[in-house]
Amino acid sequence: MSKSKSLLNKYSRVFFLAVAVAAVVYLVARNISSAGNILIVIIGFGAVVLAHEFGHFIVAKLSDIKVEVFSIGFPPTLAGIQRTGNGYRIRILPGFFPAEDNGDSDGCLFAFTIGKSAKPGETEYRIGLIPFGGFVKMLGQEDTKDVQQTDDPRSYTNKPVSTRMAVIAAGVIFNAISAVIIFITVFLVGINLAPPIIGGVIPNSPAAMAGLKAGDEVIEIDGESDSLDFSSIGVAAALSPKGEKIKLKVKHENNSTEEFAVIASQSQSAPLRVIGVLPADTLTVHKLSADDAGRLFAKTALCPGDRIKAVNGQDVQTLWQFEQIVRDVLAPTVTVAVERVNQTSKKTELVESKLSLDLTVAGKDVNSESDLTNIYSMVPRMRIVAFAPDETLSIKGKLSSLLDKISRRKNKTDAGPSLQAGDIVLAIGDVENPTYTDMRSTVEEYENKELPVRVLRPDVNGTDKILTVTTVPKCSADGRVLIGIAITLDAEHPVVAKTIDTKSGQTPLLIPRGAAITAVGGVKVSSFYDVISEIRRNAGKKITIDWQLGDKEKGTIDLNVDSGKNSIAGRSLLSEAIPFKPLERLYRAAGPAQAVKMGYNRTIMFIAQSLVTLQRLFGGHISAKNFMGPVGIFTFGYRIVADKPIIYYVYFLGLISACIAVFNSLPLLPFDGGHIVFLLAEKIKGSPVNERVQTIAIYTGMVLVGTLFLYVTFNDVVRSFFQ
Repeated sequence: MSKSKSLLNKYSRVFFLAVAVAAVVYLVARNISSAGNILIVIIGFGAVVLAHEFGHFIVAKLSDIKVEVFSIGFPPTLAGIQRTGNGYRIRILPGFFPAEDNGDSDGCLFAFTIGKSAKPGETEYRIGLIPFGGFVKMLGQEDTKDVQQTDDPRSYTNKPVSTRMAVIAAGVIFNAISAVIIFITVFLVGINLAPPIIGGVIPNSPAAMAGLKAGDEVIEIDGESDSLDFSSIGVAAALSPKGEKIKLKVKHENNSTEEFAVIASQSQSAPLRVIGVLPADTLTVHKLSADDAGRLFAKTALCPGDRIKAVNGQDVQTLWQFEQIVRDVLAPTVTVAVERVNQTSKKTELVESKLSLDLTVAGKDVNSESDLTNIYSMVPRMRIVAFAPDETLSIKGKLSSLLDKISRRKNKTDAGPSLQAGDIVLAIGDVENPTYTDMRSTVEEYENKELPVRVLRPDVNGTDKILTVTTVPKCSADGRVLIGIAITLDAEHPVVAKTIDTKSGQTPLLIPRGAAITAVGGVKVSSFYDVISEIRRNAGKKITIDWQLGDKEKGTIDLNVDSGKNSIAGRSLLSEAIPFKPLERLYRAAGPAQAVKMGYNRTIMFIAQSLVTLQRLFGGHISAKNFMGPVGIFTFGYRIVADKPIIYYVYFLGLISACIAVFNSLPLLPFDGGHIVFLLAEKIKGSPVNERVQTIAIYTGMVLVGTLFLYVTFNDVVRSFFQ
């Protein structure tokens, strides 16, 4: 290379480096708080990596193996320091220049020595640019190329198999030890976690069938009662052998105790086995961003920090009490009284707010038509509350949807109007006034085919218009065929979609599909809420129900109203979901001995959970899309640092350290577990495994790991920035 070209190469690299540094400094200066949070996350992950690599390093040193490099982070190397006879030699950006450009054999941007003369050290300590890992380079150890044989007794390859296994296993062991230490620290300081109190039970789940209810507190799981939190319930379900009962001891709200035996089952919406319970929330509205708080206030008149005290005049102490009252209202609104701190006077005030309600399609999972919400057999029409056709699709379904869009663009055809929130479904396919079960069966028949849907939609002036839209049902990620809508019932119009056989024994009323109820007990009605109100008002009496279909067909039927609520099957749900603050309890050890026990148990719990997760992954029971890669971990860690006290991030690092211990134990190169497998083979065989076989295994493992890394990274990016 000519001298002029060499100088041009050098100066161009310096220029681009200066631009990059200036950009970083500018971004840090503009976002000093975010930069600080990012630095905390990097330091935390670096500490977890340091623990793993320090395990390899210290055992190698104790085994008299020459360690050439100790690096936190992967190349390119930012800086390195090594003790020499003249002092400490520091290299900045080694390899940044070709050697001939600056006369430095290492091609450093800068290389200098500081300090006094000392005994030379054999190890260079480096910091790499990529913080998601690190490595220890020992004499004679090569991961991706043939090992250079040497007679040096301090070479890794010249040490006994048992010594080499100890060096390799030390990384995993130190990660487990560091997890225990982290959790000990956390529990000495104290951390708020979700207590093992059931906030809700999923219908038809194992917990529901066993009889567990909201408000129950799990105080013992399979004989273990120490430091249980809500995650203990999930872990017990995930780790339980298939078909084996989980023994739970529960304290009810009246302080009585009861024992249950629950068999966990696989859920369509969860990657592991579950029993179907939800964590408890408080009645206090969660902290929100300014935009989200504004939207919530516009729809509910509630603010972050508000605490609900009463519903329709009834005092409530827990969220499940609030939900029970709302569930049984069956009215368009509910009135809540909330405690609010006045931002000016800082005094607590009691204010009222009206919350809008929807009538749900069913009180539980729909297995048959009799499960549908109905009022004395009368099922209201469906109303769309959300339309997002591509969000729940499988990869095949999303690809099909994308190809449809490309095809329309290529052929310059308009997809026409689409379904939207507020639409009332008048017909789907050939079915007039469909119920939810009608819709499900029709949608499945039209998979990947155009499905006409006729809806009633108000125009800009509020006038209802009838129009037909076309949609294409696709296969979802859980195997169901969907058109991507969320629905409630049209309770604002007293129109009967269908009358059905009910579980209460009520025979279908003789009212035709699509007929509107005009009066109940002689009182005119204009909504299904009016119908419900009048029927309830006449409990135990015989009344008449008047209906009309179109302009000419009319009718009147008699109805004996029972004195209870058994013949009104349905429940109300808040139209706008309120983000309540999670219920938390302080978990803090009484002393060091208890902290050690709690830290050890927590580490074992996360290690066991990680092992079962991997087992289910390789068994094909869960998808790799449920995993979180470096980008996802970094993003999640950043959010914890930005939004929560630092103790939660420390807790998260303990979890990550335990998980790294498990993943590095995988019997697959280049993981530590893979190296141990080959060392065991060498021990049994009496000689090292053929280098060609090792090389093939290494590259095969790297391809598999690299593919998984790219896959989870892609999902991390989508989850972090596009959802």
